[in-house]
Amino acid sequence: MSVLTQTHSRPVPQAASVTPPPTAARAPRQVPAVWLALLATPVAASANSPVLILPDMAGSLGIRTATATWLVTVFAWAMAVGTPLMAALLRRRGLGTTLKLSAALVVAGTAVLAAAPWLPLAMAGRAAQAAGGAGLVTAAMSLAGSVRRMGVITAGFGTLGAVGPLLGSAVAGTASWRVSLAVGAVALLALPAVLRRADLSAPRGSTPFDGRGAALLVLTATALVLIPRYPLPAVAAALATAVPLALHIRAHPTGFVPMALLRTRAFVLSAALACTFATSYFTLLFTVPQLLGERTDWSAATIGTGQLVTLLVGSALSMALAAASARMSRPRVLTILLTVGALAPLTAALTPWAPLLLLVATLAVFTTSAGQATLMVYATKAAPDAQRPTGIGLFNLCYQLGGAFGPAIAAAVALGG
Repeated sequence: MSVLTQTHSRPVPQAASVTPPPTAARAPRQVPAVWLALLATPVAASANSPVLILPDMAGSLGIRTATATWLVTVFAWAMAVGTPLMAALLRRRGLGTTLKLSAALVVAGTAVLAAAPWLPLAMAGRAAQAAGGAGLVTAAMSLAGSVRRMGVITAGFGTLGAVGPLLGSAVAGTASWRVSLAVGAVALLALPAVLRRADLSAPRGSTPFDGRGAALLVLTATALVLIPRYPLPAVAAALATAVPLALHIRAHPTGFVPMALLRTRAFVLSAALACTFATSYFTLLFTVPQLLGERTDWSAATIGTGQLVTLLVGSALSMALAAASARMSRPRVLTILLTVGALAPLTAALTPWAPLLLLVATLAVFTTSAGQATLMVYATKAAPDAQRPTGIGLFNLCYQLGGAFGPAIAAAVALGG
């Protein structure tokens, strides 16, 4: 028996030693952060590219410039509502389906926008671009895995968001405004590398899709996004949809908006801070140039260049904090974010020296970019594993709402001044 035991005991370790290599060969490799940044960040340039070319867009479509701003609003709306929907798709169908659908939406939206002769059709193209971009952002952030890698993505958002207006203007001057709105398609260059390295399989045992919860959340987010244009009706609509949404969440705690996430203090606090920082950033992004124009004799080109430089500096600093945050305690990171975040609007309101307003742009983009990187990781780590894609979607929804609120507050400040 001892001989048989020895004879049969030897192949077992050998078989075990042979089995892992094929498994290791099939295991997905970590996607380099540079590919994740390329996948996610072009949407920021696409979102901001219309800022300086609205008159050209309006003239081409035969509408007023104010009406052309609907192309900006519909993009923000589709990003806001598309993010949690794409996160739900990622949770149910996996990364492969999410990336393919997102890429198809970006391509289709860009093609429609390239040929659209009327505003409604152009708006449909922009909405498709934004929804696809939301899916690419959600996929990239789900693959980040660390604050350092998330910091590369969010710093890229700040950088491309800063250069977006000038890039859009330059491309429109060289080619066409339609081409300038297609810059988000550059993200598709990252798809082959991501598809090769990431785990594309669908998760097992997914729960049924909560269509009613998704519809109520989309309606609530839509009403919130429309507050800048139609304050009273939009607020009333938001309240009218928020109440049944809350009742639905209570009745279906594992639905589209999981109750477990809402009961997780770290998630709620992180999402609320992200919305606050984004609101402050986008408010100051539109307010600072106007204040500089009123308080200095600088030309528009000087103001634009100065703000661009300060935004790039702030984005670089945010990436540095994201990289260093792994060696810092969470209270210390939050203290830095809250302190710098408070300094930005206070400096804008109280500084007697106009050029110091450029520092405000640095502080604001630093806070929102570093905050998005660190708070995203805090929020998703606090969520149960199965709900992390949903957590990413809801967290980014809060950030996108800040992007809708900020310009409205800037307009109110301008009118008040």
